[in-house]
Amino acid sequence: MSFQNPVFIPGPTNIPEVIRKACDMPTIDHRSPLFATILHPALDGVRAVMKQTKGETFIFPASGTGGWETALSNTLNPGDTVLAARNGMFSHKWIDMCQRFGLKVRQVDVTWGEGLPVATFEEILRDDTAGEIKAVLATHNETATGVVSDVGGLRRAMDAAGHGALLLVDGVSSIGSMDFQFDDWGVDVAVTGSQKGFMLPAGLAIVGFSEKAVAASKTNSLPRTFWSIDDMRNGYAANAYPYTPAVGLMNGLKLATEMLLGEGLDNVFARHARIAEGVRAATFAWGMKPCAVSPDLYSNTVTAIRTPEGFNASDIVARAAQEYGMAFGTGLGDVAGKVFRIGHLGSLTDAMALSGIATAEMVMADLGLPIQLGSGVAAAQEIYRHGNTSQRMAAQ
Repeated sequence: MSFQNPVFIPGPTNIPEVIRKACDMPTIDHRSPLFATILHPALDGVRAVMKQTKGETFIFPASGTGGWETALSNTLNPGDTVLAARNGMFSHKWIDMCQRFGLKVRQVDVTWGEGLPVATFEEILRDDTAGEIKAVLATHNETATGVVSDVGGLRRAMDAAGHGALLLVDGVSSIGSMDFQFDDWGVDVAVTGSQKGFMLPAGLAIVGFSEKAVAASKTNSLPRTFWSIDDMRNGYAANAYPYTPAVGLMNGLKLATEMLLGEGLDNVFARHARIAEGVRAATFAWGMKPCAVSPDLYSNTVTAIRTPEGFNASDIVARAAQEYGMAFGTGLGDVAGKVFRIGHLGSLTDAMALSGIATAEMVMADLGLPIQLGSGVAAAQEIYRHGNTSQRMAAQ
């Protein structure tokens, strides 16, 4: 693998040099007033990116998995029932965590490549007249399949059913890259991490709590110590943490949010949408299709590409790394060996994306797939080139 090449895994993502330097800082006293100048701007920045004006936000030294655990352990009680769909590896893993906590999971199995079954969820919630379901789990962007689901639509379905369950959302591979509306979508807990749209190394779990979720934390009884939002809140009040924070990463996060907001969130989202469209155009030019079954489900942060039947898609990832020094994502779980993934989120440009598309083409041609060299690159160029006034392609 070459340090000179950009990575095309769906996280951790490429780190801008200015952010890398912001993380590389001398040791400071994390209980001094200096830390407050990092802590509070970082918190304010992530709230702005998530479009959260109500409730509270917490940043733990962890990955997104720690954010999942924070969401569960601060809002639910032993034996509570949660409603979740298994439509990819990361929804699967969150369900597994629930089961390890002793929670009851009402699981809806969905073919990988499809989104959250909003209508089915609404029907289940309508039938739950006793209110046994305490939380609905939603993976906004399923990284394993390149599928984005309608969280706003899910909230409307929950409201239409007249159900009071909490809405817990995994936004790890969406927040900071695709529009996420914490307030307007009625999200109760949103989970993300530093290593995706925030363009940092892994190491920070970012969790937003609504007022309703904060209230639930006052009476719930699942155990937590490290993940306690009460302890974290008390630490923030003293401009500190209840334990040692990842100061360098926090300083990087402060700068990352400034960069995202400085670019303008609408511009950030448009950039990701354009790059994703170019990757999808290349996919169709190769005679392949995304794992996501319909255009309304296409993710703007990762495309999982289905390879021909009988071909091991993992060979593409292995050869790209060994022969060309470039990283793509393998298929996971139910789609292992059936797809390879091109991550296109975080610090990425059109020109960088073209390097990944060109390399994928060479690898597939090397492996004997019927790929016309230049076909995917040309298709993506039609999306990216500034002379194309439409900036669109009917790729499928």
